Amino acid sequence: MQTRSARERMRARLMKRAEDVVDRLLDWSEDTPEPTLTQIEGIVLELREELSEEMAREVIEAQERKQPAVGPGCPKCGQEMRYKGQKRVRPQSWVGKVAFERGSYYCEKCGVGFFPPGRTTGAEG
Repeated sequence: MQTRSARERMRARLMKRAEDVVDRLLDWSEDTPEPTLTQIEGIVLELREELSEEMAREVIEAQERKQPAVGPGCPKCGQEMRYKGQKRVRPQSWVGKVAFERGSYYCEKCGVGFFPPGRTTGAEG
């Protein structure tokens, strides 16, 4: 379970991002005196994608902090893999490409690198 202060920090970051997106839409609207429906849809979809990616990233990173992956076995030899730290990944999701950091593992014996899937996110490695 997320602590109240962690929840409030996440909420503040997301609210700030949402306010930024709304401000960008309002600025665009003021600078575009006679937009077409296609232009309106374009900017709304662009901004929606940005906000959706940010929301997904926040939740994914919070899940990773709550439930860090344990050292997995190597897919080739089964030996426990060594944790190499966090690496930035940007997988394609239903809400767009979501950039976040994941634990990275390495098998000394086989030279295989691995990003384990998240337990609760269903992310592919």
